[in-house]
Amino acid sequence: MVDHVNQSSSEGGDESAEQAPASKPKKKQRSFWKELPILIGVALVLAFLIQQFIGRPYMIPSGSMEQTLHGCPGCTGDRVLVDKVTYLFTDPSPGDVVVFKGPQPWTENDAPSNDSSNPIAGFFRQIGSVVGLAPPDEKDFVKRVIAVGGQTVECCDDNNRVLVDGQPLDEPYIYWEPGSGNEQAEFDPVRVPDDSVWMMGDNRNNSSDSRYQGGGGARGAVPLDNVIGKARVIVLPPSRWQGVSDHDPQEAAMPAAAPGTFNAPAWQQGLPAAIGVAGAWPALWAGRRTYAGIVRVWRRSGP
Repeated sequence: MVDHVNQSSSEGGDESAEQAPASKPKKKQRSFWKELPILIGVALVLAFLIQQFIGRPYMIPSGSMEQTLHGCPGCTGDRVLVDKVTYLFTDPSPGDVVVFKGPQPWTENDAPSNDSSNPIAGFFRQIGSVVGLAPPDEKDFVKRVIAVGGQTVECCDDNNRVLVDGQPLDEPYIYWEPGSGNEQAEFDPVRVPDDSVWMMGDNRNNSSDSRYQGGGGARGAVPLDNVIGKARVIVLPPSRWQGVSDHDPQEAAMPAAAPGTFNAPAWQQGLPAAIGVAGAWPALWAGRRTYAGIVRVWRRSGP
């Protein structure tokens, strides 16, 4: 009896094995040329999100920030990485080099852009701006913050220095272009409107900035809402790799803190920038995965 049960079980097992379905055929993988547009689309979406919320490269088109930032018509200007995260947590400070959209007083006399009537040229300008090969917008500017809302700025004292709230500034970044002279143009005291900043170029005698735009005075100040981000690093050309100086020109004029007052520690002041760097890691990881995916599909479709 026992032998019969064992034999039947064995036979049933053989029967089940014979009736087992064949393994499913492997799913046919898409060719490289079918997957490539998807990978390119993912990469473009990532680039768009990074540039909208974290940072983007900008090309310096003029010499108004020499020699901190190099640029001139017809030459290869610096490409700078502009951090868009920092000013979500804090306002621009004196000494920051920032990119901003020109407010109405700065652009009211500009000639219409040729791109407005040439959609093809406008399209290629946008593509070029994604990788810093073209200025993102003809109405974007880069200058240094000299004074902030509520402060009074004027020029000059007996030593030809700009004054903020009556105190002379320490400006080692000023560049005197050959032939332009080593004296700044004087201007009367201007109270910077609240929620605005007073912008000046480092190439002090070759910069159309808050002193002149909109006729000068309070109209030359830039509203905080127009600020795009802070210039952090020169990324191209390789010979120019370096950080962008944010030396505070007012620091030397500031009196020592009164006893009992609170100053934020250095680690806390650098927290927004650290968050910006940390936020870039997921995007960098996704970009590496996209690149790896392209390589993997290419190898798979090869001979």
